[in-house]
Amino acid sequence: MTEPSLLSKKDGPIGWMIFNNPDRRNAVTYEMWAAMPGILADFAADPVIQVIVIRGGGEQTFISGADISQFEAKRSAPADQAHYNAIFGKGNAALVDISKPTIAMIRRHCIGGGLGIAVGCDLRIAADDARFGIPAALLGVGYAYEGVKRLVDLVGPSFAKEIFYTGRQFDAGEALAMGLVNRVVPLAELETYTREYATRIAGNAPLTVKASKLAVETALAEGARKDLQAAHRAVEACNLSEDYQEGRRAFLEKRRPQFKGR
Repeated sequence: MTEPSLLSKKDGPIGWMIFNNPDRRNAVTYEMWAAMPGILADFAADPVIQVIVIRGGGEQTFISGADISQFEAKRSAPADQAHYNAIFGKGNAALVDISKPTIAMIRRHCIGGGLGIAVGCDLRIAADDARFGIPAALLGVGYAYEGVKRLVDLVGPSFAKEIFYTGRQFDAGEALAMGLVNRVVPLAELETYTREYATRIAGNAPLTVKASKLAVETALAEGARKDLQAAHRAVEACNLSEDYQEGRRAFLEKRRPQFKGR
């Protein structure tokens, strides 16, 4: 039996965060939720890492949901529920709030909390064998507003209601039609395609990518989270950067720019 763990790996400009619990189809344990902020903070602080890819361990599945086998011990009494939910919330917030672009690489099961993690990423690339669903209504568990809003922002209210009301699973083709995923590729090509996709993003100007992410998130934000001044400052930082000068020179010299993130 493999001990569940959240793994991290750095491969050039790509940081990989790997949910490794193969005996339970990579179900997310309490300990994994708790480890997410530390791993993501390390990626955020590393100037070499430009893109973060989230995947499941092994070759079988993405994430099949939260590890329900822990619920009796860790999520039954009200105080335990509050503590578990706080750790869960911090893990998700660390993923959603990181300034670097994130990609979910999805194969087979992307269910419940796994779909929540995928929706928390900026981009989603799915294999053609992927299955999606949120079975909260089949379990009697509530789904946090923040996660509901992120899903609505992606697929709109009608599809979001269908996903929550029915609890049914749907395939990669439906997910693509809903706008839930960005790309669907053959399973055999998934990792190569995702790596090339991430590498392309990593080769672009980091400050521009960061400013673009912040602008999109600001457009979707509500109330106090809508910081227009921060979005404007990020654009100004691009325009005053060495990378902007390098981009102009490279264009005139007909070569690829060498961006440094400053």
